[in-house]
Amino acid sequence: MANFALEVTRLGFSTLQAVSPDLAGRVAFRLFCRTPSPRPKGARAKAAHAAGATRLADAERFTLKLAGGAKAHAYRLNGGARGKRKRFLVTHGWGSSAEYMVALISMLSATGAEVVALDFPGHGRAGGRFLHMGLAVGAIAAAEARFGTFDAVVGHSFGGAALMVSAAGLLPGVAPVTCERLVLIGAPSEMHWLFAGFGRMIGLRPAAQAALEDRVHRVTGRRLDEFDAGNTVGAIGRPVLVIHAEDDKEVSPAHARRYGAAGRSVRLFWANGFGHRRIVAAAPVLGAIAAFLEGDRGEEGVSDENIKKDAEIIPFFELPARRAAL
Repeated sequence: MANFALEVTRLGFSTLQAVSPDLAGRVAFRLFCRTPSPRPKGARAKAAHAAGATRLADAERFTLKLAGGAKAHAYRLNGGARGKRKRFLVTHGWGSSAEYMVALISMLSATGAEVVALDFPGHGRAGGRFLHMGLAVGAIAAAEARFGTFDAVVGHSFGGAALMVSAAGLLPGVAPVTCERLVLIGAPSEMHWLFAGFGRMIGLRPAAQAALEDRVHRVTGRRLDEFDAGNTVGAIGRPVLVIHAEDDKEVSPAHARRYGAAGRSVRLFWANGFGHRRIVAAAPVLGAIAAFLEGDRGEEGVSDENIKKDAEIIPFFELPARRAAL
């Protein structure tokens, strides 16, 4: 968010919360959930998006209708009745789309598996400019209802967190995704840090901040602090591969260590040097995912000492970076 726009936003919230902290919290939630334009910005993003669109040109396309009129979009590769084969689901991060996940999608489809790649509401071909965790988990449930049970699910950043929330059956009334294995790439392990940082950025005082966080409970049926690796990893009881880079400047590596400490079913794979975005197409990452999906369990989780060591380094980023990250 540009400095001038941020100052105007802070001034607006200062005035609004003086009148009604609850209204300020509700408006802040709408702003928090507003997604960026799906149009790529910058030469590199445009080139990556164009290349991804070309490689997805022959994929089947589906519209998935969600509660409240929202829609998700799905690509399917190797679909149809072609005999027994594995089925994988791929989800993207905030501000991203299936086009940016095409290296992973192509690797999975090259195995002969049926691959479904989602565009969450507010992203890619789904349309709209609004997304929250409840809608993302609803899109995952809609994908399973449309295509059938997935053997494994793979998600980047916000998309990885949404897969964990879904697999754990955390949201009341939303069918959990059923899969044998999960892969999380650069995914946050909890959400409180984002809301706290967002509130600081726009200048929310405690009452308005509480109202903002209460909106999460109202739209998902769960309190903000329940969206935590301790609640999700223990609930699913299935092998999880957590891939992260220690040079990730948008989602701290402390999140990966928290996942690792949350259960013995978690394997950590460090893809250092690939940051937050390049990691989804890095050859070592694709190789690790392929091996894991073939049955390689690898290492087990890490100890709580690693969490304590990194507990204070989870950063807060300005709004544009946060939206790109998640």
